[in-house]
Amino acid sequence: MSSTCTDPPGTLSLACTTLATSLGDRTAFRFEEESVGFAELDRRADRIAAALRDAGIGPGDRVAILAKDSLASYEVLFGAARARAVLVPINWRLSPKEAAYIVADSGSKFLFTSVESISRLRECGGLPCEPRVISLDGPAGGDSYESWRDRPRAPVAVDGHDEEDPVVQVYTSGTTGHPKGVVLPNRTFFHLLRGMRAEGDVWMDLGAGDRLLLSLPQFHIGGLWWAVQGYLAGATGIVIESFQPTVVIELIQRWRITKVPLVPAMIQFVLAEPASISADFSSVTGLLYGGSPISPALLERAMDLFRCDFFQIYGLTETGNMAVCLRPKDHARGGGRLLSAGRPLPGVEAKVIGPDGRRLSPGMTGEICLKSPSRMIGYWNDAEATRATLVNGWIHTGDAGYLDEEGYLFVTDRIKDLIIYAGENVSPAEVEAALRLHPAVQEAAVVGAPDDRWGEIIRAFVVLRPGESVKAKDLSRFARGHLADFKVPRSFEFVDSLPRNPSGKLLRRELRSALWQGRGRLVN
Repeated sequence: MSSTCTDPPGTLSLACTTLATSLGDRTAFRFEEESVGFAELDRRADRIAAALRDAGIGPGDRVAILAKDSLASYEVLFGAARARAVLVPINWRLSPKEAAYIVADSGSKFLFTSVESISRLRECGGLPCEPRVISLDGPAGGDSYESWRDRPRAPVAVDGHDEEDPVVQVYTSGTTGHPKGVVLPNRTFFHLLRGMRAEGDVWMDLGAGDRLLLSLPQFHIGGLWWAVQGYLAGATGIVIESFQPTVVIELIQRWRITKVPLVPAMIQFVLAEPASISADFSSVTGLLYGGSPISPALLERAMDLFRCDFFQIYGLTETGNMAVCLRPKDHARGGGRLLSAGRPLPGVEAKVIGPDGRRLSPGMTGEICLKSPSRMIGYWNDAEATRATLVNGWIHTGDAGYLDEEGYLFVTDRIKDLIIYAGENVSPAEVEAALRLHPAVQEAAVVGAPDDRWGEIIRAFVVLRPGESVKAKDLSRFARGHLADFKVPRSFEFVDSLPRNPSGKLLRRELRSALWQGRGRLVN
């Protein structure tokens, strides 16, 4: 990390002021042809905080933002933090009813959004408690966002901020029921990397000379955390409105981006662009990926394209994002480490437990639990769910996996998705990964179907690549070359697409529920 901002104060508000003093007019964020320096961002945060205060927003009040990313997204983040309010970033891809639920559930008194989004929200009748609305791309009570922000007001007090104060509330995209609001304190953005630096661990060596691509959205903890880490390091964040592979390729070259975060699906889209073949990615020194499984073949193609250090991270919204990391040295081709999520970062603990809650030995599969200094305070207005997930400082992830003898974590599946075939636990993710190795297969989803003899049998739903064809018996034979016999699907169904939620997560439960209709229990 750069010596100019090695250890900023542990709240977003105070860090904003400190970096304004040390970095002045250096560019903090850039969006399209606009940019804002560190000092100017601090001034805008002051104005927004004063405007929120004058609108009746006080410490702990929720302030929502429902809009594609822009410079305003980060002005609002730091302005809300300065007002000691809690920012609720909402996925703009959600349906109006889903977005309205989050506005209502969070009790947000203020909503930053777009003209289009607020019209859709009102049309669906989903805002029973109307918040004060400021449109980021149109008039707001007769004023533009900028005129509302810049109207002269008395400054707010800058004292009273604490690392344990809640600062953001990020909603998880659960596969069942309504999403839950994960309340994260200021320390989420400071404690982990601060502890790593104290041990001499520079991780990705973020510094004031870096230019970070902000290709993950602010409403996702990965995108929010990444943007703030770059900012705290004194780097410049290059904001994109929403992910488009052609835009990513163009911006990397135009601004000589040094650090890039991409989820596996994004990597695949970039690789599929013809422009990537001749693109100059020589400025990129580090690529961060995670969020879902990645095939070794796709990873190796990405490594050939970018030719930089690769870092895989594993974590949850509840852990404050990153908790486990697979470092560049573990990305050797053909090595078993590529299937691992990595090792817990300094300051983070990991354990795997059985159904009785006891810690399991290396190699044994159970539920993964993580203890991180960045962990959540809890779920908003859901004490029961908080008690079930946060136990004695440990986040129970709901993911299945195991630790090896050297402390590397292998994530095999979600606990609830495990298939029980003839008494054997089968991880759908493991079977899906094997099927994706077949050159004709684009995507696969595996679920348990009821069977009177075996309890459950494994059924695969397969999406083929355009122009490809393959028979079920050939896929079965192929799978046997990669899996134990009991893990090979007993039936295959070829489909055009797989069900996913707005964040792109595979909804295996939708596929499974259709197979279990009419049964009193969903286990057999």
